[in-house]
Amino acid sequence: MSESNQAVSAFIERMGLAAQSDGMPRIAGRMLGYFIIHGGPASLAALADSLQVSRASVSTNARILRNLGVLEATAVPGDRQDYYQLAERHYLRLLEGYVERMGTMSTSLAQAERELPVDWDDAQARLADMHHFIDNARDNICELIERLAQRADEKPPQGRS
Repeated sequence: MSESNQAVSAFIERMGLAAQSDGMPRIAGRMLGYFIIHGGPASLAALADSLQVSRASVSTNARILRNLGVLEATAVPGDRQDYYQLAERHYLRLLEGYVERMGTMSTSLAQAERELPVDWDDAQARLADMHHFIDNARDNICELIERLAQRADEKPPQGRS
C-alpha cells in the first residue's frame, strides 16, 4: 500500500473513531472521512467495497448522514444504483441541525420551568441554569454559522482549494 493510501486509510479510520466517540456509528464517521477525501459521487456498492463493510451497513449509515445533511443522494446517468456525494457546506448543515435540536431542548426546559411548582427551588435552579446554557450556546453557534457561511461565500485565493 502506498504512503498516500495509508494516509487516507488512517484518516478514514480516525474519522470513524471520532464519530463513535460522539455517539454516532463508526461506519458513519468512516463514510464521512471517505467523502471528505473523495467527494463523490460514489455508489453504495463502491463504498461497501472501499470501506470493507456490508452494503446494508453502508445503506443504513448513508441514510443517517443524509438526514444530518452531510450527504446528498445523486444519480449517475444510465446507472440505477444509489449514489451519494458530500453535501456542499455539510459542516453548516450539521451545525444548523444542532441548533434546531437545541431549540427543541430550550422549549422543553421552558415548559418544565412553567409547569413545575415554583417552590421546587433546586429543580427550578437546575432548569434555569441549563436553559441559560442552551440559549447562550445556541446563540454562539448561530453566530458561528453566520461567520462560516460568509467565509464559504468568499472565493479561496489562487493556489488553495
